[in-house]
Amino acid sequence: MSTLILNHKDFLNHIEPIGHPEQVDRMSNILKRLRIDEFKDLIWKEAPIATKQDLLLGHTKKYIDYIENIQTDGITTQLDGDTYFGEGTLDAAKRAVGANISAVNAVMSGEFSNVFCVVRPPGHHAESGKAMGFCIFGSVAIAAKFAIKNYKLKRVAIVDFDVHHGNGTQEILWDNPNILFVSTHQMPLWPGSGNKEETGVNNNILNIPITANTDGVIFRKKFDEIVLPQLDAYRPELLIVSAGFDAHYKDPLANIELRTEDYAWITSKLCDIADRYADGRIISSLEGGYDLTALADSVAIHVKVLMERGK
Repeated sequence: MSTLILNHKDFLNHIEPIGHPEQVDRMSNILKRLRIDEFKDLIWKEAPIATKQDLLLGHTKKYIDYIENIQTDGITTQLDGDTYFGEGTLDAAKRAVGANISAVNAVMSGEFSNVFCVVRPPGHHAESGKAMGFCIFGSVAIAAKFAIKNYKLKRVAIVDFDVHHGNGTQEILWDNPNILFVSTHQMPLWPGSGNKEETGVNNNILNIPITANTDGVIFRKKFDEIVLPQLDAYRPELLIVSAGFDAHYKDPLANIELRTEDYAWITSKLCDIADRYADGRIISSLEGGYDLTALADSVAIHVKVLMERGK
């Protein structure tokens, strides 16, 4: 059994202003890398459009209606300080959610044990009623809630190793007793949330703030001592990853010093958790990463581990 890749050409139609970090080239470089012979065994499928019912798992009707009714006509609308909405944005954002939901169906049916969603825009900053930080819809949070609702799971875990705190995922899942959200992130750094004291209504939030200039040795130690024991104690029936690669030392938006090989280690450790408690079921969804070479390298090694560990 190989790893499933969910993608769609519509992700290339979400166009940001010139100079914006979340450019189409991010995806183009990833796709180019994953199309080489080394990855010939990957299975590629198109990401579907999420339904409104899907979106309501994470967002208010008022917010969804607002997003669906933005008039583009060739004009780009600025939703917040760094989140833009153009002609191709709505379909891309809906397909990002659709990819994650399809990934849940793929692993829960047993067709695949792991899936990588190559999507944009990212999702983990989008709150239930607000677009933020390049993000429109909370794809990963919605996927977790979809899994709980449709497959009667009792314990889903989300691990977010993006360098920025997943404030949107946290807000959407703040009072959810069936979903554990774990985030490692640089602090202080935008968006400013993610303190250790933010634990959720049901103690289902675990934030691990990391100081600037933390290298892979220290990061791995924190992961070993905090993240992995929490996941072992939780025993997730499904593991979902917000895979942001902007903690790489080359990334221009932050100051954590991870190397490409650190992402292989992280991925392998998360696969161990999935093997122990979830029959190998692990879904990974692209979030950040803004140095094009570092991003492509990190995604490649992440996917390589998934392929090696797939059942």
